[in-house]
Amino acid sequence: MIENRNFYINGAWVAPAKSRDFEVIDPSTEDVCAVISLGDQADTDAAVGAATAAFPAWAATPPAERAKYVSAILDQYEARKEEMAKAISLEMGAPIDMARDSQAPCLPWHLKGFLTAFDEIEWIRPLGPHAPNDRIAMEPIGVVGLITPWNWPMNQVTLKVIPALLAGCTIVLKPSEEAPLSSLLFAEFVHDAGVPAGVFNLVNGDGAGVGSQLSRHEDVAMISFTGSTRAGKAISAAAAETLKRVTLELGGKGANVVFADADEKAIKRGVIHCMNNSGQSCNAPTRMLVERSIYDQAVETAAEIAGKIGVGPASEPGRHIGPVVNKSQWGKIQDMIEVGIKEGARLVAGGPGLPEGMNKGYYVRPTVFADVDNQMRIAREEIFGPVLSIIPFEDEKQAVEIANDTPYGLTNYVQSQDGAKRNRMARALRSGMVEMNGQARGAGSPFGGVKMSGRAREGGVWGIEEFLEVKAISGWSGEAS
Repeated sequence: MIENRNFYINGAWVAPAKSRDFEVIDPSTEDVCAVISLGDQADTDAAVGAATAAFPAWAATPPAERAKYVSAILDQYEARKEEMAKAISLEMGAPIDMARDSQAPCLPWHLKGFLTAFDEIEWIRPLGPHAPNDRIAMEPIGVVGLITPWNWPMNQVTLKVIPALLAGCTIVLKPSEEAPLSSLLFAEFVHDAGVPAGVFNLVNGDGAGVGSQLSRHEDVAMISFTGSTRAGKAISAAAAETLKRVTLELGGKGANVVFADADEKAIKRGVIHCMNNSGQSCNAPTRMLVERSIYDQAVETAAEIAGKIGVGPASEPGRHIGPVVNKSQWGKIQDMIEVGIKEGARLVAGGPGLPEGMNKGYYVRPTVFADVDNQMRIAREEIFGPVLSIIPFEDEKQAVEIANDTPYGLTNYVQSQDGAKRNRMARALRSGMVEMNGQARGAGSPFGGVKMSGRAREGGVWGIEEFLEVKAISGWSGEAS
């Protein structure tokens, strides 16, 4: 069993001010796999103090030098990427092949993208030809508190820490206490990359403790949070006391609109995408909207595909899905499956209870409901498990109405061979992202939503600029400084 109770503060591993042990559970076995400590106010204050002291020098560090430190973090990952994959698989249940192929590689994918975007930033730029002596300066906002989730741990840590470093901010990271092992390893990467003391700090803790302390702290200039909409509201309220910037990447209830002219793999692609990572992705296409003329066949195909998806331990190789993260999450998903049945949706695959042959671990049967009405709870609430709701529609207009009838607005999906129709749908759908015909968004594309999905934009130039302030200057001299 792993024991790592220390925090990374001011360039060193330090013991917590007060002992508060927390057991990390392996969701595949329900056994304790690690013990960490949860931070207290004194730990948060120490980390913020270190970041505050380090900020002036780091902000003044030339951008090219900051980029060299970030590149050195990438070198550390490449040398230890198998350790990272195993840590993620153990802590949150991603099957080991997925952890190696999808979860851990989020770090190099985003890091390289940020380095490319970094070269595009003009730190001091002219306002325009009408004001030849005006300049716009882009400057780091200050100390930032970064609060990350357990479902894609390295994806979110990289999307926050790397642009903050490049922007010239200093950092206090609070990873999810449910999945802290990968972030502790990441802190080792930062240390071994030689990032100056105090620039990056890590304090483990829960949302009510360290999360709230960072949100209220008067020396923290910005909070960047990824997690539930409920927690995002609480963070916004706490942060309002100090008028700090808050960027939120929250939940989703993505619509996958499948037209009659969609390609033959559209249904299979949609089901697998929904079930990927055991359904624990905020951008999962959990509502499949299907044109009426192909609806019956689509339901049959979706049920067949879901029935073939294997479920098994994270430690085993293969293309199966693993457990969900913990007992509480498993219980919530089971409750929502029961809600769907009671609401009158037609259960065509999966259902409540553990998969056949399993009596331990937080495993969920890949579940598909047909004949879902968009007002049902299973269509309106984020379940965060491998549960798909299929809804029929008559025409393009109704498809847009159903897709947009949700409090969320993160990612929507469109499947059609008609390019003009796809373009119309992309513009009409109320979401921060639209993906069509299975084509992923390119490197540097911003990730984020609208409405109750929050309004952060992570990735590329937009992700770096989230951590920058705009300063307007008049009377700028052309003389060299």
